Amino acid sequence: MGNFTKQGFLLLLLFYGFNAFAQQTVQFSQYLFNGLAVNPAYAGYREEWNACLSYRMQWAGVNGAPRTAVASFDGVTDVSEKRVGLGFIAISDRLGAQSTSSFYGNYAYRLQIDDEEQRRLTFGIAFGVTQYGIDGTRLVAVEPNDISIPRGAENKIYPDFRIGVYYADPRYFIGVSILDMFSSARDQITTDNNYKILKQVRHVYLSGGALFRLSAAMDIKPTFLIKDDFNGPTDIDLNASLLIHKTVWIGTAYRMGVKLWNKAGLQTGLDQRNAIAAIAQVLVSDRFKVGYSYDYSLNALANYQQGSHEISLSLAFSGRNNRTVHAKFF
Repeated sequence: MGNFTKQGFLLLLLFYGFNAFAQQTVQFSQYLFNGLAVNPAYAGYREEWNACLSYRMQWAGVNGAPRTAVASFDGVTDVSEKRVGLGFIAISDRLGAQSTSSFYGNYAYRLQIDDEEQRRLTFGIAFGVTQYGIDGTRLVAVEPNDISIPRGAENKIYPDFRIGVYYADPRYFIGVSILDMFSSARDQITTDNNYKILKQVRHVYLSGGALFRLSAAMDIKPTFLIKDDFNGPTDIDLNASLLIHKTVWIGTAYRMGVKLWNKAGLQTGLDQRNAIAAIAQVLVSDRFKVGYSYDYSLNALANYQQGSHEISLSLAFSGRNNRTVHAKFF
């Protein structure tokens, strides 16, 4: 497939996004690897200071396809009580000529609901700013001197906040969060020079999962993530992973869009299938973890790209000496 066709296909996707007046939030197959990107109440869950880096190259082979990077750092402020979690997360997302860069500070208050300190109910909130930008040098005008295309880069900064609730024990977890609270379904930004940029849409996330022991050497972890903006199709990720010798995760995920109820303006006849993913994560040491996933599209996109690649790194900065820290599998 030639570059012209791939570029044209991406432009069609962008054109559809402008007609819908909506830009989706970032997407990761390894959403459990960097939980702070999904729910601000995740801050401090691992009860030690932890840094995560994730990078996703979506739709490899398509010029201008999404490229997303996330860096986060979180932990608990008191290793004895472990009631307060703090976190910081930076997100950079690029799609064609448009870019979104965000930074949030996260606060989570963790309620202990058992004497063994294994069950916690956490309430989280995050405040931050998002910079939306469009680079006119990456656009090609159909008509010369098109005044609707900026000559250079245009940017606009907006405040934002997130909220979330998260429950976890050694075998189960469930969480709900709302991201981009200051956005609405049809938000777009007018820059100082009168150019239009789309804002990210407010989303609700519902995630959950469990851990079941199959044998002394193997556990299985089924999880799910439901994402909805109340305008487009509801996105559902279903995931199942095997934990081998508490060291290696090997799993798969299936992503699809579903219509849970009637939504005004929702296009009919779309393929509900999205992608299937293969995921592997390795605990290199007690402090260092690395993960990789590959997504294969199941819809018409499969003919225009070579899949999506995602890599994640995690590093713990405090050990478990002289205190009790239960194993964290979510």
